Amino acid sequence: MRFVETKLQGAFILELERREDDRGFFARSFCQREFAEYGLNPVIAQANVLFSKHKGTLRGMHFQFPPAADTKLVSVTRGAIIDIIVDLRPESPTYLQHVAVELTASNHRSVYVPERFAHGCQALEDSTEFGYLAGAYFDPQSVGGLAHDDPRLGLVWPLPVTHLSTQDAAWKPVAEIEFELKRKMSLAELAQRSRP
Repeated sequence: MRFVETKLQGAFILELERREDDRGFFARSFCQREFAEYGLNPVIAQANVLFSKHKGTLRGMHFQFPPAADTKLVSVTRGAIIDIIVDLRPESPTYLQHVAVELTASNHRSVYVPERFAHGCQALEDSTEFGYLAGAYFDPQSVGGLAHDDPRLGLVWPLPVTHLSTQDAAWKPVAEIEFELKRKMSLAELAQRSRP
């Protein structure tokens, strides 16, 4: 695998290193040892598959608050998505900045999403299927989200949003939740929670 770090420290685009022959190719898409060498969390707690019937379908912007904050390794098996991640680490110089990456079944790229990041995606084709390996179990009590159309975030979705869940449509803009967001995502808060 080739690990390409984005402008958001700890967030990577992974590109396959293919070994090709007349049958096609072989490539490793995950290796605990390589992830650990790059300082990434190599733990997989869950593997999730998502299917979007219609292009324009948007999912996000989702995250889990600590101590249930999770990493994600996102890849597409059919169709294409635009995948956007937002840095929610208050101490980060790239706080609230984002990166958008096109993931397709043919480019075989993946995105590694660190803990304390929001994640969302839009299907660019009908019948798009993608999945992600999650570094923590889903915890409904820890779930949070951001409005996908918050002007402060400046996220650009390439297609009109045609399908959006009721939950995703209800996420609030950063201005309305920022105090609580920063408090729950801060390293000081994490350190305090981990004390006996």
